[in-house]
Amino acid sequence: MPYRHAHYFVGFVLLVILGGFWASYWSAIGDVPLAFHLHAMSSSTWLLLLIVQSVTIHRRMNGFHKQMGQASFVLFPFLILGFMMIIDVTAQRYTNARSPFALHNGPSFGIGMAIAIVAYLTLYYQALKTRRNVRLHAGYMLATPLILFESPFSRVMEQFLPWINFIGSEGPQAVQDTIAISDAMGVIFAMTLYFMDRKHGAPWLVASAFMALQAVVMWFAPFVPELGLLFSAYAQMPLAITASAGIAAGVLVAWLGWRAGGNTKRPVAKLAVESG
Repeated sequence: MPYRHAHYFVGFVLLVILGGFWASYWSAIGDVPLAFHLHAMSSSTWLLLLIVQSVTIHRRMNGFHKQMGQASFVLFPFLILGFMMIIDVTAQRYTNARSPFALHNGPSFGIGMAIAIVAYLTLYYQALKTRRNVRLHAGYMLATPLILFESPFSRVMEQFLPWINFIGSEGPQAVQDTIAISDAMGVIFAMTLYFMDRKHGAPWLVASAFMALQAVVMWFAPFVPELGLLFSAYAQMPLAITASAGIAAGVLVAWLGWRAGGNTKRPVAKLAVESG
């Protein structure tokens, strides 16, 4: 089975999340909006699911692995819902002008999360579609933690490793430096895996493309005033509509991906041998 040590990689991402969000979420867990709870719980559960899936398949616990894979059909829509609710909170803070930081970075954070949503939808769809190809299926699932690695690691960088930020922007733009550098680190990691197995490296190319796009778009977004107008317009949309759209997207992708994976035809020659 491929990626024998994948659970250690996912566990490392969990530790980065714990450290990166300790000050803003874990240590103040009683004073944060509901959206942050849903996002934290769904994202953390998703990573725990990946760890379980990696361990079970390598221990030949195929039945349990399949059951947990089916459980992802329920979890995935809530994962996307959490992303949508974070965008809503960010949009409301931007329109209410709670701080210069929110004014400068609000649209960037919203667009970055939107890119992450599209990335997750793409990777999960491909994981289900290619579930009969173990290397591709595993790659697409294991690529998902990379998409939001920038969020916690950029905070770790800002709090504990500021010397890594070689860009050196001033003021609120500095956070975009740490996000871009974190995304670049993710791209290097993903591309390393791609070159180690180019035949089955498509998942890491897809993840790299999304991370590179996220890094560039988020860094330049604060300097595009029109994006602020669009984000303000988005903030006027009722949460019920955007949240429902997120859930619907998650359900639809799960259904389409499962159907696409089930349509794989067996080779004609093999069928002929078996029938003879």
